[in-house]
Formats: sequence, structure tokens, C-alpha cells
Amino acid sequence: MAWWVVPIGVKAFLKASFSEFQAPAWVASSYLEDLEGFWARRMHSKRELELAGQEIARAKSYYQFNAQRAETLQAEIRRLEAILDLPSRREYRYEVARVIRRDLSAWWQHLILRKGRDYDIPNGAAVVFSGGVVGRVVEVNAFTSRVELISSPNFRMAAQFEGDPRPVVYEGVPQSGFGDPVGRVSDAPQDLMANSNDPLQLVSTHLGGTFPPGLSIGEVVWLEPGSTGIFQAGEVALDPDLLSLHEVAVLIPLNPIEIESDAP
Repeated sequence: MAWWVVPIGVKAFLKASFSEFQAPAWVASSYLEDLEGFWARRMHSKRELELAGQEIARAKSYYQFNAQRAETLQAEIRRLEAILDLPSRREYRYEVARVIRRDLSAWWQHLILRKGRDYDIPNGAAVVFSGGVVGRVVEVNAFTSRVELISSPNFRMAAQFEGDPRPVVYEGVPQSGFGDPVGRVSDAPQDLMANSNDPLQLVSTHLGGTFPPGLSIGEVVWLEPGSTGIFQAGEVALDPDLLSLHEVAVLIPLNPIEIESDAP
């Protein structure tokens, strides 16, 4: 009862102070885990290290090739944009951050990253990994950032099905705590069909400035008539690695304009 009558400014100050007080312990624990992993790797035999080095060399060659191919494709995109007089897409830089804490429950799905204002991470920035969309930065502190996962019930964004330009709405749902993470898609056109043998790929769209278009969100294996009867809705199977991430990438816009919400 007393907390309800406390002024909002005082509540915000106490909340920020508590987060900043906890952050050093979380960061220190993360660095200790990294140190433990370093000494654990020192126990591997020389042969194991040689095999790991060979594997890394092969992966490096593969990614170098993909980087050169990406540069060629970007140059072609810029050439076509110049010919058609189209506006350029928004450019980002990737800030890789370590996950130091997971707050996962049925009603919220959050990650704590080991980078914050010290790395110029903005509030509302998109967070991605190799499997696609991770979530959105919802709180930035001095040395940490809080990310709301795409599976969180409070998460909502515009999306589209791969190969279909019509927009749909993706939103997180309460998680059961068992099994892989899921979400929900709504406002899907009636002519779309999905099944387990040929699932529909849900990706981000150019609507809104937070997420670049084409990032993977998940798969939809069935659609059913929505509550309005005009559009369809269905469950989205998210990447199972979403709940066991150790590192993610924060997309920081190169042109510092206000990040818009993806919520329709």
C-alpha cells in the first residue's frame, strides 16, 4: 500500500539504483565463468587443440568467402537503388555482447547482456543471432542491458511470410516452461496454407525501423481462422537455441535517429 503512493520519480530512481547495484555482481560472475572456461580449455591435449584449430581455419575460410559474396551483393543493391532512385536501407553495426543472466518465466522472457551505455547501446535496439531475431533492448544501464525476448508476452512486431509481401502481426505468448519457445502470428491472409511438411517461414519486414527485413522469426505449421473470421492465426515455432544463447549481436544504427517501434 505504501509503495503505491510513492511518487513515480522515486520509484524510477530506486529501480535504476537497484539494477546498477546488482550489475557488478552479475558482470563479475560472468567474467569468472569465462576464466573458468579458459583454464578448462587449457586441459585439452595438443592433438585436440590442433583439430580445433583446423576446424576454425576451415570456418574462417568459409566466412571470408561469404563476406566477399555479401560485399558483392551489397554493391549490386546500391547500383540498383541508384538506377531506380530508391532510398537506401538503414545501415547497422553489430555489437556482440555476452549473456550473463536469464530471467525466464511464464510471463516474461528477459536476457541481461554484459554491455550497456559504455558501448553506446541504445534503448529499443534490435538483438539478433545466427538463427534470426532474439528480441529488443528494453532497458540500458551503465554496464548492462536488458533484452526482452521474442517469446515474451509483451513482445510484438510487424512481420511477413517469406515470399509474401503482405504484413502480419507477430506477438509472444506466455510460455509453459517446458519444451521449445513459441509465439503467435495473426492477421494472416485467408489464402495462405501451412502444414508440417511445408511450413511457412515467418521473417521480419521493412515496416518499422527496429529490425532489418528478412530476419528469421520462426516456422508456422498450421493456420486457423482468427477471432474476426477474416484473417487467420497460428502458432509460431521459434528457434530452440533462443533459451540457451551465450552471445548475441545488438544492431546499432549508423545513422543515429530515433528507433521506432515495430508494433503496428
